[in-house]
Amino acid sequence: MEISITKPLVQASLIAAVLCVASTAHAQSGTGYKWSAEFGMGWDNSISGNINSSAIGSLNNQTVVILKNRYEDVYGTGLHLRFGGGYALSAATEARVTFTLQSLDADLATMGDYGASRLYGQYSDYQSFGLDVGLRRYGRVNTNMRPYAEGTLGIGFVDKTDVQLVAPQANLTLDVTDFYDQTTAFTLAGNAGLLWNVSDRIGVFSQIGLRYVTGMAEVDDLVGTGLETINDKSARWTMPFLFGVRAGF
Repeated sequence: MEISITKPLVQASLIAAVLCVASTAHAQSGTGYKWSAEFGMGWDNSISGNINSSAIGSLNNQTVVILKNRYEDVYGTGLHLRFGGGYALSAATEARVTFTLQSLDADLATMGDYGASRLYGQYSDYQSFGLDVGLRRYGRVNTNMRPYAEGTLGIGFVDKTDVQLVAPQANLTLDVTDFYDQTTAFTLAGNAGLLWNVSDRIGVFSQIGLRYVTGMAEVDDLVGTGLETINDKSARWTMPFLFGVRAGF
């Protein structure tokens, strides 16, 4: 009788162990592939940095006062696209290569005063393309919901920026071409997100982060006006929010 009780218990224990292993394997299906590819899109929120600094000078023998404009004043929230891939160094760590596209439309900005007239500026749109490399670390590897944190370093290629200055009451229109020249900038970013593995190969994610881009290359079209320094502090911080899809292979 003792044997007949023990044998079913052993069988039940083996079945339970198999089910447990199968369940864990299913939960870890997102880590079963060494390579992954991701595509994400979202919003790029400027949080600091000046598209132009303040200064006092002269143009056409008229006194000019330039007021500081932050990136968020001129560009606000723009498009942020990201695509790339990763290689699993372990169940919890990935090495990653990512391409990033930022695109922001410019609004008409109040620049200051030109003599007795208000001075306005229309900037060209902000466009940048970046290449980032870094590491991602997952907080849990045995569930389908996997929080993560990542850090990246890279370079960004920023298109040149022009600005058109207009003083309506003084009947002035001035094109300042190449206000910033085309620039190769250094980038630094940190992100936190959550990955949900919806199947063996496919997952969806959302993340928020901070991204720093060094200043653009200024072009001194304003030499001799006293306004030369208004474009020499253009480094910026942004807070991108993304959602996207991930595939393992």
